[in-house]
Amino acid sequence: MSTLPPEARARVDAAVAALRGGRPAEARRLFEQFIAAGGADASVQLGLAYACLGMNDTAAAAAAADRVLASEPRNLRALVLRGDCLQRSGDTRAAMAYYQAAVQAAPPAEQLPAEVAREVARARALCQRQTAELEQALRQRLAAGGLDVAAAGRFAESLDILFGHRRIYFQQPSKYFFPGLPQIQFYKRGAFPWLDAVEAATDDIREELLQVMHVPDAFAPYVQAAQGRPRQQGNVMLDNPDWSAFYLWKEGSVVAENAAQCPRTMAALAGVPLNQLPNRSPSVMFSLLRPHARIPPHNGLINTRLICHLPLIVPPGCGFRVGNENRHWQEGKAWVFDDSIEHEAWNHSDQTRVILLFEIWRPELTEQERLLVQALFAAIDAQSGQKPAWEI
Repeated sequence: MSTLPPEARARVDAAVAALRGGRPAEARRLFEQFIAAGGADASVQLGLAYACLGMNDTAAAAAAADRVLASEPRNLRALVLRGDCLQRSGDTRAAMAYYQAAVQAAPPAEQLPAEVAREVARARALCQRQTAELEQALRQRLAAGGLDVAAAGRFAESLDILFGHRRIYFQQPSKYFFPGLPQIQFYKRGAFPWLDAVEAATDDIREELLQVMHVPDAFAPYVQAAQGRPRQQGNVMLDNPDWSAFYLWKEGSVVAENAAQCPRTMAALAGVPLNQLPNRSPSVMFSLLRPHARIPPHNGLINTRLICHLPLIVPPGCGFRVGNENRHWQEGKAWVFDDSIEHEAWNHSDQTRVILLFEIWRPELTEQERLLVQALFAAIDAQSGQKPAWEI
């Protein structure tokens, strides 16, 4: 529109001024005169759509908005306005489709003109309100049918995902992905009966831990820079003692000096199906998180194993997230989770949190598959002739 002749420019400017001045009929007349003269573009059609909507001519406003979207399908204001037209005509479901399209297409609010950002925010609020109303209605219908949704486990989680209370997370290991494995964040406790013996030894394990904690420099930062490898830029935990470990097993071998200090802990793990990978696994450690520290969201290296936590020292204010589920440790109560799914931990207390951490084979892998995975990593090391740079 920057190349318009003065008369046409004056007509468009007058139409815009009339629209902003609350005179939609005058604005519509001027916009239509300009369009009739062959000067229509998306901005003029959008102005006409607003003028028609201001006159409660929903059909004409919708037609003008459609003409804008035909040439600019991601025009945010046209998407929202088209939703408004459908909302006025009583088709709420279709209106929400346009509002949602605008929300999804919009960049961050700070990158938008203020007026457009307000329209997108309004569309988002309308979507949220409609979703909340739909959720309430559906939950009431299910309850009226005698269904206890809260006790329905995976179905209850599916509703939380459907209504936007939870995100969907999948396995995304950084080194090696084995396909076809179930996407389970926390495993059911009953699937690992050998955990009973580990939990029963909690007091003995904690006693050995407390002895270790009195030894100066017994714990070292969990994430350490590897020699001959690029430094992990932006990793706030690199060489950071806030997250530290005391290893009983490391990179597939017993740390003899450390294990000798914790014989009852080692005995408690005798019946555990530890994950075995050459030069890599198992790792067994006391994992320490200092006061007010946070382990940022991250994914583990491989998805052929699971991680077990036995909480030993857990002050209030400590928590853990795997995927879309948050949990809080209870001393002596173990759990098993898939660390190839994004996870994080925090300690908001003034005290240190310590758990016993160890890795096990995924129960879904057959014995033959485990042997194949072991052979793969052995072949990788044989090919390179070097020991891998590997953390748990």
